Amino acid sequence: MIPKHILGTFDEALTSLRNDLLMMTGLTERSLDRAVKGFLQRDDDLCTHAIADDEEIDQLEKQIDKDGFEILLRFQPMAGDLRQVVSAIKLSPNIERVGDQATNIAKRARKLNQHPPLPEVQWIVPMQQHATLMFKDSIHAYVREDLELANSVCGRDEELDEMNRKVNKKLTERMIEDRDQLRGYFNLILIARAFERIGDYAQNISEEAVYATAAEDIRHQGRTAAV
Repeated sequence: MIPKHILGTFDEALTSLRNDLLMMTGLTERSLDRAVKGFLQRDDDLCTHAIADDEEIDQLEKQIDKDGFEILLRFQPMAGDLRQVVSAIKLSPNIERVGDQATNIAKRARKLNQHPPLPEVQWIVPMQQHATLMFKDSIHAYVREDLELANSVCGRDEELDEMNRKVNKKLTERMIEDRDQLRGYFNLILIARAFERIGDYAQNISEEAVYATAAEDIRHQGRTAAV
């Protein structure tokens, strides 16, 4: 719940900012879901819809950035209020980058759909499930101010990195063994990489959730933040 403030207009501005952030999150989750289904179900239409979502996500990021800085200049909030505004400004680029990765997955999936299915797609399914859950949990941690959930997301990134290394190694071996499927395996490597990056952005979001809720900066504790 957003606490009441002396300036009601600040309440309204902060609520609007959070609502835009939640709308952006919902669109990104939808885009990622469409991209994943388009990839796994070999559905070009879903891939196309996932790609089309990206423009609206980008526009929301710009709006959040603009409104957030206007709030800072107009109201000069302090303490917890300041953290809420700053966190929204810092969260939106990470959410937008998840949308970018959904677009990348959808584009690569459409290329794969032009050729016979590769059984190696199943190697990526555990990564997809892991990354998608990390992203959803990171958003829930922020919205619910759940420090335990936020910290748990941060602890899952190394596992996803290891999964990506193993998949990359196996697909590289396939590329050497079967030159006819070279492009297909390469597209799978890039899709796996996209899921790995989604995990990085989910960790960034969780770190911001901790900062917004507890005023604690846990970035760079044993890892390098995603760029």
